[in-house]
Amino acid sequence: MNRKSSQRPKGLRQFMNSDQQGAWLEGRAEVADAGERQDSIEQRMKYAPRFQKLLRRPQAPDLFGILEQYGRTCIAVPRATERYYWSVSCLPSTSDKPLVRINASWMELFTLYADGDGLRARFIVHLSDCTTDGSLVPEAIDRAFLEQSVRTPGDLSYSFPAGSDIFIVKIRGASSIRDFLAVPRALRAVRRFNLTHMNRGRNAYQASHSYSVADYMLGEGAP
Repeated sequence: MNRKSSQRPKGLRQFMNSDQQGAWLEGRAEVADAGERQDSIEQRMKYAPRFQKLLRRPQAPDLFGILEQYGRTCIAVPRATERYYWSVSCLPSTSDKPLVRINASWMELFTLYADGDGLRARFIVHLSDCTTDGSLVPEAIDRAFLEQSVRTPGDLSYSFPAGSDIFIVKIRGASSIRDFLAVPRALRAVRRFNLTHMNRGRNAYQASHSYSVADYMLGEGAP
């Protein structure tokens, strides 16, 4: 590999420099996105049957509303980076039976599940964004912040998977999921984790991307 190609920006840095990413992270600026999306009819048709099945689920109205909120606020330049730097899968065939899952690089970012006729969500963020002192110590988790970010404390649970700076937040109920995404500190945590993984390079889950679900995330779904 020649030196010039090895120095080429990787991941999201191809679309936003460090200053722009920092401004977006803190909510100080929006960066111009691509005007048009790169679509694939073959890819869209591949997952059309699953999408039609998802549309018939009782959770669909709340699910698409949450996905639109997530796409609008949590992913930088989502049209420019769709599929190749983030993707959303529709009814993926994994043992936990999610409705939709958003990935970047090799990492899950956000998953929505059925909870009866309602929804529950799993967010993956950096532990250091959810502790009282920015440390990686589970005992320092800022429970007050987390509980105040949802409708009721009973809607919240969390866990500490393997990894030095990984934290899983689980939320029950569409209202609490929307509330969490609207809290500035929680939104910043989601954005920072997403930036971390979108900057790591190409998305490993391109083949499972559902353009039909992404339509809703990008504000182009049916009214």
